Amino acid sequence: MKRQVISNVLLRILATFAASGLSVVGAGAVAGVGMGKAILMAGIAGVATVVEGLSRAFLDDGKLTASEINAVFSRFDKKGAVSDQEVADVEVKSKRKAASASAE
Repeated sequence: MKRQVISNVLLRILATFAASGLSVVGAGAVAGVGMGKAILMAGIAGVATVVEGLSRAFLDDGKLTASEINAVFSRFDKKGAVSDQEVADVEVKSKRKAASASAE
C-alpha cells in the first residue's frame, strides 16, 4: 500500500478512537466508571470494530481498495453510512474502468 493510504487509515483509526471514547464520557460518570477507563474501553471497542472490518475486506481478495476502506469506516460512523450495494457499484465501476484502460 502507498504510504499516504496507510497514513490516512491510521489517522482515521485515531479519529475512531476519539469519537468512540468521547461519546461515553457522560455515561461513564453516571455508571460510576472512571472517565479514563470509560474512554479507553469505548475507544478500543470502536477501533476493534474498524480493524475487524478492514481485516475482513482484506481477506476477501488480498487487497484493500479505497472504496472498501471508506465502506468500513462509514459503517462505524452511521451518519456517513453507505450501503453494501453502493460499495459494490463503485467496485464494479472501478473494475470496468481498469479493464478499459488496460485494453487500450
